[in-house]
Amino acid sequence: MTLLDHAPAGPAPASIVSALYPLVSAEAMAEATASVTGAAIEPADLEQAVWLRLLERLAGEGPPVDPARWVRNAVRGEARRARRTARHERPYRDETAADPAGCPERLAVGADERRALRAAVDRLPGRCARLMAALLAPSDPTYREIAGKLGMSQGSLGPIRSRCLGCLRRMLAAEVAAPELRGKER
Repeated sequence: MTLLDHAPAGPAPASIVSALYPLVSAEAMAEATASVTGAAIEPADLEQAVWLRLLERLAGEGPPVDPARWVRNAVRGEARRARRTARHERPYRDETAADPAGCPERLAVGADERRALRAAVDRLPGRCARLMAALLAPSDPTYREIAGKLGMSQGSLGPIRSRCLGCLRRMLAAEVAAPELRGKER
C-alpha cells in the first residue's frame, strides 16, 4: 500500500506525485543538510511530511497552481516545524530506574568491605593503627590536624603512612586467597 492508494480518485494525483518526486527529494535533502541549528532533520522525514501535506491538499483544495513553488514552501515549512519541535524536546530521564550504586547488594558489600578494612587497621602494629584510623576518619582531617592529634611532625606522616600501607597490604594479602593460575603451568 502506498500514499497514492489513499489519494482521491482520478489521474491527477499520480501524475503530480511522479512529476514532483525529484523536486521533493532534492528540496528535502537540501533543507536537511542546511540545518545549522544542530537539530537532526532526516530528509526522508521531510519528504514524508510533504507528501502527506500534498495528499491532504489534493483531497481538499485540489492540486496547487504552482506545484514547484508549493513544494519548496512545504519543505521549508516542515523543516521549520521539525526544528521548532527539536528545540522544545528534552531528553527523557527515567526516574524509576534504580541507581546501581545504591542497590542493597552493593551497599551490603561496601559495608562489609569497610568493616574488614577497619578490623585490619585495628590489628596493625604500633602507631600505624592510630595513623590509619586518623586518615580514614569521616571528618577527612588534614595532615596538619592529624600530626597535631598524634603528636608527630607533619613531615614524617608521609613516610610512616607509606610503611603502614605496605604492612596493611601484606596483612590483607595473607588473608585473601591468591587466585588460581590460569592456562598452562610451566
